[in-house]
Amino acid sequence: MNKHSNALINSSSPYLLQHAHNPVNWYPWGIEALNLAKSENKPLLISIGYSACHWCHVMEHECFEDEETAEIMNEYFVCIKVDREERPDIDQLYMLAVQLMSSRGGWPLNCFALPDGKPIYGGTYFPKANWQQVLRQIHNLFTNDYAQVKEYAENLTKGIEQTELFKIKSGDSAINSDDLRQSVNNWMGISDHEEGGPNRAPKFPLPNNYQFLLRYSHIKQQNHVLAYTHLTLKKMAFGGIYDQIGGGFARYSTDPYWKAPHFEKMLYDNGQLISLYAEGYLNRPDEDYKRICEQTANFISRELTAPQGYFYSALDADSEGEEGKYYVWKKDEIKSILNNEEYIIAEDYFSINPAGLWEHENYILLRRDENRIVAERLEISENKLESQIVNISEKLLKAREKRIKPGLDDKMLCSWNAMMIRGFADASRVFGNETMLNQAKKAAEFILLNLKDDSGKLYHSWKNGIKSIPGFLEDYCFLIDSFIGLYESTYEENWLLEARELMFTVMDDFDRSDSGLFYFTSNKTETWVARQLETSDNVQPASNSMMARNLNRLGIYFGKHEWMNQADKMLMTVKDELVKYGAGYSNWAMLALEKSEPFYELVITGKDSIIKAKNLRKTYKPNVLIAATEGKSRIALFDGRTENVELTYYLCRGTQCDAPRSSFSWNELN
Repeated sequence: MNKHSNALINSSSPYLLQHAHNPVNWYPWGIEALNLAKSENKPLLISIGYSACHWCHVMEHECFEDEETAEIMNEYFVCIKVDREERPDIDQLYMLAVQLMSSRGGWPLNCFALPDGKPIYGGTYFPKANWQQVLRQIHNLFTNDYAQVKEYAENLTKGIEQTELFKIKSGDSAINSDDLRQSVNNWMGISDHEEGGPNRAPKFPLPNNYQFLLRYSHIKQQNHVLAYTHLTLKKMAFGGIYDQIGGGFARYSTDPYWKAPHFEKMLYDNGQLISLYAEGYLNRPDEDYKRICEQTANFISRELTAPQGYFYSALDADSEGEEGKYYVWKKDEIKSILNNEEYIIAEDYFSINPAGLWEHENYILLRRDENRIVAERLEISENKLESQIVNISEKLLKAREKRIKPGLDDKMLCSWNAMMIRGFADASRVFGNETMLNQAKKAAEFILLNLKDDSGKLYHSWKNGIKSIPGFLEDYCFLIDSFIGLYESTYEENWLLEARELMFTVMDDFDRSDSGLFYFTSNKTETWVARQLETSDNVQPASNSMMARNLNRLGIYFGKHEWMNQADKMLMTVKDELVKYGAGYSNWAMLALEKSEPFYELVITGKDSIIKAKNLRKTYKPNVLIAATEGKSRIALFDGRTENVELTYYLCRGTQCDAPRSSFSWNELN
């Protein structure tokens, strides 16, 4: 029997439900809590986190489960608990406020605000004693110096609004090759050329960073950039950040070596990383990249896929109250599972030695060398090593499955599902994997059936048969991108038509700033404090960078030049930032690369056109859009090109097209 219950008890979010029996009188974000704060003239305490967040759990245990601390919180504040994954709009607002106040951010995020929601103070993790001190200080300020607090809140809100203003300077020219070269040169100067990634810790696997660098180095023939990119892909794949026996990536590495992660596994990371490693394989066929894609896909199928075909959100870092306990190993435990020959191989291959030693005599399984080097050291063939590693991994995984598993965040988010759909679509195209393609289609069809209403509007979240929270820009942009990916993998044009319909909804329902950028929330939903313009690329690409890429791509397919022009305008808003800090604008940079370098459209019609298109896409050509149809089409790019039933190729660069031909090879682009 629970001693306490609060207003979170009816939430769908696993994160909010984790706090439903705290002694804190938590409310979910909404009008009830805001009205209560106004009626009682109390400041808001807005605490934001997510279910897989380790330090969120720590602060809950130390502070929010503590009766004495809860009493202070309940007396002085109206306390609101927010799942940042369900409410990215609220998270963005208060994260920006805390970053402006302290130049740092993260989760748990704790922000104090006036009853109208305007922020006045905030931070991240607070130990119990510090937290109690902060609670009393904010209460005293609010009670005894309200005028000063209100003035500060007004100024901070103006600061938040100012950060969202983007203006194109008169006389600015479009981003060109020199701009991208300067951006990449700046980037390489802050990169780790020994271990990959940035030259600092923690290290996040930022897929859009390395997708851009793959494309840039290939098109511009920059071998040193290409070498750095593949080094990073290898180091991530060999590190403890990757689950060597179960597949899937943890959220980030705490050290410069990709060794010790925070062990939570997020859907959005793994969807994007499947896309990245599939693209890496196209650029440089490497069996490790293929293994990464297949193992990670198996992990998603096994642990993050609902019976209805959609994808769950995340797995916790903790199990039995300890971070990483599910994933790490004692040496004696491994010896008890494997025979002597298997253990000798596993000890070398998985670094069950000082390289893999972590904490409390636990080992993180990781790799240091290629199979060839390990096989030579063990004096066995590579084939034997590979077959033994498959066997060893199966044994260890079977034993690990008997452990108490980390908590599952089983809510379904539209945007994150879209990233996973894109990942499966990309990998299916590269590896010809029909299982992945069917999974992608099943999840896409689930979204269209359950998260899209009759008017064409999306919802952000779904659980237990109920869709909730009107869709954000991120839901539309990533779902449009995933449908483009499904078209590129199947040439089934219904996916492009669905993408176009979603784009029409965005154009109608999401206001644009003077710079052409879209606000994160729909004009049909209520605005809190200030509307956000998401522009910088992070672990997820910015919703505006993805929308600009979508506008450009759909503009080509459907002959909508106004969409392509808007993409150009949006790109110009981040030109200065892109040149200075490419790693924070790499998704924008992929669009800039298409705009500044030769970009081709290859249209294939007639008999066997789809088979030919799929075969051509087995070659790495990131600067070519391929469209194919064997009959009539509703896609404008095929207008006037479907009369001939025989196989015909149409090659264009911008508005300049070659004569139709009956055969084609990639040599014709050189």
